[in-house]
Amino acid sequence: MKANIRLILLGELILVAAIFLFMLIVGGGGLSSVIWFIDLPSIIVILLFLIPGLMIMGAWKDFVKAFSVGIRPYRLLELKNIIGAVGAAQKLTAFGALVAMIMGGVFIMGSLDDMSSLGPNLAVCFLTGFYAVLIEIFLLPLKLNAERKMNEEMDFEDE
Repeated sequence: MKANIRLILLGELILVAAIFLFMLIVGGGGLSSVIWFIDLPSIIVILLFLIPGLMIMGAWKDFVKAFSVGIRPYRLLELKNIIGAVGAAQKLTAFGALVAMIMGGVFIMGSLDDMSSLGPNLAVCFLTGFYAVLIEIFLLPLKLNAERKMNEEMDFEDE
């Protein structure tokens, strides 16, 4: 069976959204608590590590190709580069989130005299990690798909 990576990613998006909505409804916050999970600066910090990092490493084009593995044919070397680019994206996402969480922790420690800001500031720290996990949920199938395709190509060449 030939799996379309774009359909897999769409399915993951629907699954994550369904679980998220289920947890909001069951958790008692209701749909109005969706706003609690939106922190644009945290997303921007992660993306500021991810996108320029891939560009600096020269892996941006290979990363973009990961979204069409299995749809378009790629040679073994290209697949290896795609796998490396997605692996770099995974690490950059984790490092970006870690830096943002540490920075948030420093800001929290700097404002401990105002205990009313402790909860919201901690929430921002946790949201950064949450965003990194969500990004990783989408990067993992990209990498696995490219690895599977590379293994198929290696099998084909051996025959």
